[in-house]
Amino acid sequence: MILPIYLYGTDELRAVAAEADLTKKEEISRLVADMDETMHHADGCGIAAPQVGQSLRILIVDGKDLTDVYDYLEGFKRVMINPVLLEESEEEAVFSEGCLSLPDIHLEVKRPARIKVRYYNENFEQVEEEFDRFACRMVQHEMDHLDGRVFVDRVPPIRRKMMQGRLNGIARGCVHTSYKTKSRKGKIR
Repeated sequence: MILPIYLYGTDELRAVAAEADLTKKEEISRLVADMDETMHHADGCGIAAPQVGQSLRILIVDGKDLTDVYDYLEGFKRVMINPVLLEESEEEAVFSEGCLSLPDIHLEVKRPARIKVRYYNENFEQVEEEFDRFACRMVQHEMDHLDGRVFVDRVPPIRRKMMQGRLNGIARGCVHTSYKTKSRKGKIR
């Protein structure tokens, strides 16, 4: 089922998500399927449960639509349930980021160049994995959503101030997207 994507300004995007109860496998699997369908319908490469109004530590990243730019993402798709950051490099990398919850905003963001994460996959198996390059970026971006952060929180204050008018517009629901959204006024469009 395609779910509405919560926009910047909604309380759901700013809440710290709770750990998913791994005994509720059927519910988690249904949510993961809905998130995946929603992400692909919106032409996204990642989505976190808070973006669909579920305050749970679940995310999906999928690089298949980015292989024309990053060929190493061929076959890169991960479902991460209750991910935990174990390590991050001191070395940093800068990439342009966008977000389904902040339509039409793209900014350069500096983040650690490599990370190591422990998570449960879609088969509820525990995995430890290291990520680098754009795969690392995708995972970090979605993990931020689980902690109530969005990518504009990571840009210099002056840049964020320059974007404030657009951010306020998004928070009011003044956006045009090809996918269903939900603004802080509770309106689904």
